[in-house]
Amino acid sequence: MKIAIFTETFLPKLDGMVTVTCLLLEHLRRIHAEVMVFVPGSPVTEYAGFPIVGLGGLPAPMYPELSLAVPMSQTYQTLRAFNPDVIHVMNPVVAGVRGVQFAKRLNKPLMVTFHTHLMEMARFYGFGMFEGVLWQLHRMVYQQADCVMATSQHAQHDLIQHGFGDVGLWRRGVDTSRFSPEHATHAMRQRLLGGNPDGTLLLSAGRLAPEKQVEQIREVLDAVPNVHFAIVGDGPHRKALEAHYKNYPVTFLGYMAGRELSEAYASADLFVFPSSSIETFGLVAVEAMASGLPIVASRVGGIPELIRDGINGFSFRENDTATLVQHVHHLVAHPETWDRLGWNARQTVARLDWGIIMDEFFEVYHRLIARDKARARSVAQSI
Repeated sequence: MKIAIFTETFLPKLDGMVTVTCLLLEHLRRIHAEVMVFVPGSPVTEYAGFPIVGLGGLPAPMYPELSLAVPMSQTYQTLRAFNPDVIHVMNPVVAGVRGVQFAKRLNKPLMVTFHTHLMEMARFYGFGMFEGVLWQLHRMVYQQADCVMATSQHAQHDLIQHGFGDVGLWRRGVDTSRFSPEHATHAMRQRLLGGNPDGTLLLSAGRLAPEKQVEQIREVLDAVPNVHFAIVGDGPHRKALEAHYKNYPVTFLGYMAGRELSEAYASADLFVFPSSSIETFGLVAVEAMASGLPIVASRVGGIPELIRDGINGFSFRENDTATLVQHVHHLVAHPETWDRLGWNARQTVARLDWGIIMDEFFEVYHRLIARDKARARSVAQSI
């Protein structure tokens, strides 16, 4: 099977969408698919043995880490020469919209997957007047696809409610061997503490952007004694966060990956996730749960599908910082509950094996191609 993938972001940028793209490519390599990936910017030239075609482009106004690129005729010729069986466009905004157009020109089966909630992002950043227009533009693009997939039940429901038709679910997963309580180390805990005295160690992980609302944890530090906060990740909001947490017991670790990231999760006590409704799933929360951490998270994205209050963690309404503080305070006061909550958290996500989920997703490719071949046979027989 030959698959062409268009995505709006890729390495060296790190976020949930890039993580899932890399996991998908690794899975496609294991099952011996042929893949070509088209991405804005001038990134790495290959991943998992597959060619990565850089499209150039200009930095995005609000996110200079992102490049905005409009694929031109040379890209189309490269795609045509590759002659894919199916074209998969991830979160079409600029480059992906052209990927949709190319798929229609080549008359290839087209899958579109939804990863970033730009409508919620517009509202968050004070551009709510454009929300309706963005929904309309998204609908126009997504309705051209043979298959649309969302990454959480919440996003799936949102798309259906806004007239996107039949929307499938591309479940999120986790590698429970990579993210496990067994990876905890004293050395990593000391690093997360940043030289501060040992106390309750809160952890946050992910891209540092305003919509992640990491600032809200300062209210916890003000209200709950003997708590340290470690932030794993980087991004455009880091300098503002460093100023916000000046003179607070906070350690900024920057991006982590591989075993280092596994150790960071497992060496903390609690995971905090106050993200805004822009979040479509919250992959870092699943990784924390697999690592045996009780989590306190806002009810956004896929979080409500996972959290059972008092069973494997606690949740709160977006921006309800009083309840966030209340939950953390309760957990800090009752450390004897951490093992039970953490064990339940790990059991909750144990069924979310990436191998199984990617196999399910690959079957969707198969069905699209089979449907396309059946349609071609029907047309040929009618002539």
